[in-house]
Amino acid sequence: MASKAAFTTEEWNQVLGGVFMAGFAVTAADPSGLWGLLKETFASGRALMEAKNDASASELSKAIVSDIGTSEGRSAAQDYVKARLEGAKREEIKQRAIDALRSAAAIVDQKAAADAPTYKAWLLQIANKVAAASKEGGFLGFGGVDVSDAEKATLSEIAAALGTGV
Repeated sequence: MASKAAFTTEEWNQVLGGVFMAGFAVTAADPSGLWGLLKETFASGRALMEAKNDASASELSKAIVSDIGTSEGRSAAQDYVKARLEGAKREEIKQRAIDALRSAAAIVDQKAAADAPTYKAWLLQIANKVAAASKEGGFLGFGGVDVSDAEKATLSEIAAALGTGV
């Protein structure tokens, strides 16, 4: 099973950044206002904590969570995300995030093929949790839908970019 040592620094930063890009793609697809943004951000963080505490999580997932748990790892992931999204208009963020997911998945396919299906499924799981974190289209928390059509479409795009089923 793969660890950080299987990747170059640049490749590892892309693999780390993929964890965040999964959530950003969904959030950018259908912004939910400040409260929704907070809920979606927390959903992404909870997914990382779940992987940290999951005894059955893959070695690659554990290595990613462990590295993000360090200030150096967080900085590397943040720098990667910032570089990929810097200067993007709101409507460009989703596509840039999906492109970054595609790149991260390709790296894992190449460097850690045995871990690739689990990594991709984990990224899609994060995206799904972010999509379901906040109702869309309601008013002051009333009405709306759990996952909007735009988010559903984005989840399908993410699945296609990762080469997985929805």
